[in-house]
Amino acid sequence: MACNTSLTSILKSCDNNTGGVVKFYIAPSEFVTSTTVSAGTVTAISMSGNSKFVEYQFNKNTANYVEEAAISLENGSTFFTTTVTLSIPRREVAKRNSIALVAAGQRDLKIILKDGNGLYWYVGYANSANLTALGEGSGTAKGDGSKYTLTFVAEEPELMYEVKSSIISALIA
Repeated sequence: MACNTSLTSILKSCDNNTGGVVKFYIAPSEFVTSTTVSAGTVTAISMSGNSKFVEYQFNKNTANYVEEAAISLENGSTFFTTTVTLSIPRREVAKRNSIALVAAGQRDLKIILKDGNGLYWYVGYANSANLTALGEGSGTAKGDGSKYTLTFVAEEPELMYEVKSSIISALIA
């Protein structure tokens, strides 16, 4: 981006602002063949063959994302790290096997999130995301439950792109 571009205003919104992640969709990067972006919004995603994003379901208030900039004035570099964390309740073999596929070979991934405001976000647009941590277990007390906690990280040259909601249904298995 040229350094001589004009700035734009950011106005205070009167809309409700809700945090959290309410939907999580994931696909191997090699299944995404092209992505069309217009003015910071993904308007199309093409996938190979009959490939689709799959959903990981989780309990309410157990997933979030953080997007942080690393800006080096000395080096003149800027990149953005997006970290997505979600807890999947109840440990069982089908979930274990699905997670093993995501973890295998430090696989490159594309992720679509739906946030608490109803907006969809694309994680790993340029450089993909990776599963970087997997933890949890049974808890101590009966009320703790058992779960898997997954952490995905993407390092990108730009902030996440919003995904046009009208294209989501065609992308999801």
